[in-house]
Amino acid sequence: MSKIDIRGRYFEEFAIGQTYTSVGRTVTEHDVLTFAGLSGDYNQIHTDAEFSKNTPYGQRIAHGLLGLSIASGLAMRTGILEGTVLAFREIEEWKFTKPVFIGDTLKVELEVIETKALPRLGGGMIVIQVTVLNQQSESVMKGKWSVLVASKPKS
Repeated sequence: MSKIDIRGRYFEEFAIGQTYTSVGRTVTEHDVLTFAGLSGDYNQIHTDAEFSKNTPYGQRIAHGLLGLSIASGLAMRTGILEGTVLAFREIEEWKFTKPVFIGDTLKVELEVIETKALPRLGGGMIVIQVTVLNQQSESVMKGKWSVLVASKPKS
């Protein structure tokens, strides 16, 4: 049996105040249309360019939940949870503060704001303040995620 290469941080390696920033990812028309198909949400504000010209945004916007899903992927790309995350537990106080447009490039800023050991689960919970930024460094969504993370194996 080969040993799994763990890249992420174990619960004991997280501390309140630590921050991480992801790489960027550009939202494409393909992303929006694929998400519409996956979710069944074909709202015209997402899928109809002519309709969207007459909305307050003047163009199509990405689904809010697509932005949240991309944020989750970007958080994983930081590597801090790779191989150590046990479960995504909760989203709290999530706010969609600005629209995400096709062509926007998103990144996430993560800050550990709470840790709680849960030995019976073999790890603990970390609460992360998540801010999703566009290419102008404007917050487009934010909130808190609770994630269960494995403890460091005993030597």
